[in-house]
Amino acid sequence: MNRMRLKIAQRLKEAQNTNAMLTTFNEIDMTNIMEFRKQNQEAFQKKFGLKLSFMSPFLKASAYALQDQPVVNAVIDGNEIVYRDYVDISVAVATPKGLVVPVIRNVERMNFAEIEQAMAVLADKARKGQIAVEDMDGGTFTISNGGVFGSLMGTPIINPPQSAILGMHGTFERPIALKGQVVIRPMMYVALTYDHRLIDGREAVLFLRKIKQAVEDPRTILAGL
Repeated sequence: MNRMRLKIAQRLKEAQNTNAMLTTFNEIDMTNIMEFRKQNQEAFQKKFGLKLSFMSPFLKASAYALQDQPVVNAVIDGNEIVYRDYVDISVAVATPKGLVVPVIRNVERMNFAEIEQAMAVLADKARKGQIAVEDMDGGTFTISNGGVFGSLMGTPIINPPQSAILGMHGTFERPIALKGQVVIRPMMYVALTYDHRLIDGREAVLFLRKIKQAVEDPRTILAGL
């Protein structure tokens, strides 16, 4: 095992030993966000020189949900609960040497384009093996996207010392019931693993529902709903 793999192994085992981990699920109808992406991809690429991915809507929705349920963005420190008034999201990135989790800071203040630009810089660093310790330090929440590899469902493990992690999965067409009719829609399962010592089931469920709402219709963020 190289040093990085040893460190990953140590941190994950620490997370398992320390946190009372529980996972809750929801599903997201990706129809609207896929349509939005399709309609704006060309203009977005022309303006920013980057592709609009699904990560920026999920990061923005997560920041919005974290502000709605601040305990998910909090952390236990001894016998105290420390609440953070900023949202720094760690994004799990697979590299040839192992998993790294660079941090995108103050996501609550960013739009989709700014998030994509920040992710592009970090992804480039990760590819070149130039991710520094400062790039991975101090995140308040993590998103892991197993969907890029075709994952259907999974239970992610908390990235210590954080209190929760969102797992994104693959988007697959499947039949769902909509207004009494069976329709085929592109659906994604999402999973939230959280520290039950701090976060109750109610907050976790409301948090995931807020993410679902904000991804399915990002206008709800603008309306503050």
